Amino acid sequence: MRKITFDVETRNLFQDVNSTESTALDISVVCIHDSATDQYTSYLQEDFGTLWPILEQADMLVTFNGDHFDIPLLNKYYSGDLTKIKSLDLLVEVRNVLGKRIKLDTIAEATLGIKKSGHGLEAVTWWKTGEIDKIIKYCIDDVKITKDVYDYAMKNSKLKYKDFGPNGQIRDIKLDTSNWEKKNDSAMTFTLPF
Repeated sequence: MRKITFDVETRNLFQDVNSTESTALDISVVCIHDSATDQYTSYLQEDFGTLWPILEQADMLVTFNGDHFDIPLLNKYYSGDLTKIKSLDLLVEVRNVLGKRIKLDTIAEATLGIKKSGHGLEAVTWWKTGEIDKIIKYCIDDVKITKDVYDYAMKNSKLKYKDFGPNGQIRDIKLDTSNWEKKNDSAMTFTLPF
């Protein structure tokens, strides 16, 4: 199964565009991990023509908050419909079990013992100051964390988080991963040659 784990960084914030819709924002960079090549790559808007065929060949997109944020935003730039590709949104899986949203950083720290290298607000500042390399590094770091969290969940059928209670205990999030890598029969052929 070819999995594309990806993350999107933006050029602006919701308050900049007076909206809470992800599609109102503009993308600065998309970073991916392609399981077929085991490579991490980055794509600025002008590189999206190279990104589309990779996504179209994917059996599944793996994200953290991608169903609500990354996929609709990236779909704004795409001539087809990325929602036709199977999606595994780790945040949705966690929320379905816990009944609440938890940050990727909270899960990564408890599950993997690592923290994110920054946050999205910094990425917008870096865009405004022309520090594209910093955005790409941060975005790839997020993709690596997302991939590692996914891999841990597949291997252990759980993730971990630090409870926000007074004791701050590490708690398990039990996940049913049995259908995560079951293929869907869908084909994306919008930019592929016929």
